[in-house]
Amino acid sequence: MTQWITEFILFFKDLSYAGVVIALSFEFVPAELVLPLAGYWVYLGDMNLILTIIAGTVGGTFGPLTLYALGRFGGRPLVEKYGKYFLIRTHHLEASDRFFEKYGSGVAFYGRFVPGVRTLISIPCGVTKMNVFKFSLYTFLAMLPITSLYVYLGFKLGAQWEHVDEIIKPYILPAAAIFIIGFGLYVLIKRFRKGRVS
Repeated sequence: MTQWITEFILFFKDLSYAGVVIALSFEFVPAELVLPLAGYWVYLGDMNLILTIIAGTVGGTFGPLTLYALGRFGGRPLVEKYGKYFLIRTHHLEASDRFFEKYGSGVAFYGRFVPGVRTLISIPCGVTKMNVFKFSLYTFLAMLPITSLYVYLGFKLGAQWEHVDEIIKPYILPAAAIFIIGFGLYVLIKRFRKGRVS
């Protein structure tokens, strides 16, 4: 499977930076594979480091927008129609609407740093009709450091770019924990301030 995806990515190499953007616009193509490979292309001298990071960040924003659109224009009716078979009721959707109305921007940002959540978080953001500009902005801001890290490590490792995941993996859970705690503090502070105002 990885070999097939790698060949799919290589298909876009001739398109240079635009190819990186396009490859990352397909959500089934893992950024963890595209970005280190793009870093390797920087190592070979085929691309510029800064421009590659920008292209990766833009592509990493376009991809989630497709899932956001799915959630916004098709997700809610589908969930309302078939959600009962998965024990999802209307009041769950209403609670979700209220949650994203209050904390949507924070979820769109912090969720990108949590493995297994970073992709799926786009759908509820769309279902709850989170402002698309805000969604895009927070997705871009979250993807910038992630993209920079993966591309830079691919560049530094050169021909060993495929080992980037092994280097990052031990730090994923601690980093995710830090961002989750940070989001928790964000929510608590926002509630505290709202309580003081009222």
